Amino acid sequence: MTSWLESKAPTRFDDLLTSDAIKDTLQTASTNSNPPHLLLSGPGGVGKTAIMRMLARQLLGPGWQATTHILNAKDLSRTAGAMKTFEEFIRPSGSSSSLAGLTSLDIFTETLAEVPNDAGPPSGQETFNLNLDGRIKLSRIIVIEDADYLGNLRQAYLRRMMEHSSLTSRFIFTTTTPSRLIEALRSRVQHIRLPRYENKVVEDKLETIVTAEGLQPVKGVIGDIAHVSEGNIRKAVFILELMAKRDLLTNRRHLQHLVSTTKVREIQQVLEEAMRGRVHDWRWEKTNGRNMRTLKGAMGLLDNLMEQQNFEAEDMVSQFHKLLTEGRMNLEDALLAKIMISLANCEVSVFKTSQPRIVLERFLLDVAGFCSA
Repeated sequence: MTSWLESKAPTRFDDLLTSDAIKDTLQTASTNSNPPHLLLSGPGGVGKTAIMRMLARQLLGPGWQATTHILNAKDLSRTAGAMKTFEEFIRPSGSSSSLAGLTSLDIFTETLAEVPNDAGPPSGQETFNLNLDGRIKLSRIIVIEDADYLGNLRQAYLRRMMEHSSLTSRFIFTTTTPSRLIEALRSRVQHIRLPRYENKVVEDKLETIVTAEGLQPVKGVIGDIAHVSEGNIRKAVFILELMAKRDLLTNRRHLQHLVSTTKVREIQQVLEEAMRGRVHDWRWEKTNGRNMRTLKGAMGLLDNLMEQQNFEAEDMVSQFHKLLTEGRMNLEDALLAKIMISLANCEVSVFKTSQPRIVLERFLLDVAGFCSA
């Protein structure tokens, strides 16, 4: 069964929850006879991926998926040796299997434009097959997701690639921190900033889904979901679908239990264990009839969050920051300042390393050292 995140995703620019000004900008950029390279920035869950797909559909027509190449820099940066492969792929002097080779292929034939279940052009009108007065049609779109993970050298390669293939290809970059992109790259793109949604906007969207699915949630639970989602429409739709499938929309306490059993308390426990000096706490436990040495303490809790609950290192840093700034730990100002500085250094290092667990481990050791001094 298709997830609501896919089946409820917008297919028209008018369906987006963002402002009319941004909708007009997207429509103009994608229907222009000479469309620009684009940079989509904003926090998680504001529709960057959905917008990217709509832009590709409008620019390339029904067969857009065959000629849209999507690369996730964040995933590659976490795999040993993958970034070297990525550099070879985007290097302008690449072979026929490189990005340079792909962008030099013949233009995608319009005879393959009949695609089943196509939702149609997001603008409401096809523009990919219009007469362009002799201009070469676009043949490829290259999407770089989480482009801020590339680093300066790889971004310089991309800049050269954009110049090399600008006649037949366009680049779309997505990022949460556009300031990490080099100026030479940002100056060659049209930057579209997507702000976080207000709770009322998210709540209205959820109400639309509830009506379409024939659900009967208890009064107030939809507003509660919008509130805990903090402007993240993807998170809101996911929670709504999860509660609907498990028949949990009949009581607002179900949402409270769902949220309370996730990250907040466990994140706090990680810091508390580190402050007690228990960053590494090895213990013997009986598992399947055998005594096994098991890692407990702060690192044991951290491993559980990252491995069992699929937390990213960036998520951990963000949650640590939120916990510390909300004042839940009741720390003295001097100690809090030291921890916050260490956390800031940790955040910078997390973006640069392929071993984020080690960076988080160093931060927790710093916390233990601050508290024992």
